[in-house]
Amino acid sequence: MEENKPTAHSLEELKDIRRIMERSSRFVSLSGLSGVAAGICALGGAYIADQIFRNYYGEYNSRGFTTGDDFSRLKIKLILLAAGVFVLAFSSAFYLTWRKAKKQGLPVWDPASRRLAWNMLMPLVAGGAFILGMLRYDIWIFVAPACLVFYGLALVNASKYTLSDIRYLGYCEIILGTVNMLYTGLGLWFWGIGFGLLHIIYGIIMWNKYERGN
Repeated sequence: MEENKPTAHSLEELKDIRRIMERSSRFVSLSGLSGVAAGICALGGAYIADQIFRNYYGEYNSRGFTTGDDFSRLKIKLILLAAGVFVLAFSSAFYLTWRKAKKQGLPVWDPASRRLAWNMLMPLVAGGAFILGMLRYDIWIFVAPACLVFYGLALVNASKYTLSDIRYLGYCEIILGTVNMLYTGLGLWFWGIGFGLLHIIYGIIMWNKYERGN
């Protein structure tokens, strides 16, 4: 009976096998610091958007009217700002994740990362098309909730191919977006909390859990 008991060596071998299997099926090099960087970019973008809105409505109140051209320029400014924030956040997240993967001696683009990207892109592309449709018809009040909900769905859908903790961030984004639908006038605040504050909190937790000891 004693011979059937697992030894410390065999248990360590089982752990190594489990780690190898996990690395082959999941992208485990996602950096917690990338979440912090993305959150900081989002908060900066929310601040700039708030200033754009203040300038727009300040001019509207002082003149008592506005024109279609003014509103068109407002939309262009916000779309360009959103694109800039996305590029900056994605670039910083990619660099930090690439740096972590390099330290681990793992590739950034492998079958696991491709599955992760594909499963995350599907809800994001669908959400982007839906949001562009709302912008086409000037339905602004649900843009922020839609961003949060579709992003949360993308995280939940992709969580099975990376660190499972990302699923809880997705749940929080979905809940926040759903609540935002009841308070549409606070869309920019909810957007800043979801993409900014939650990312920073998640990033710090992930860094402490997976990277701090290393």
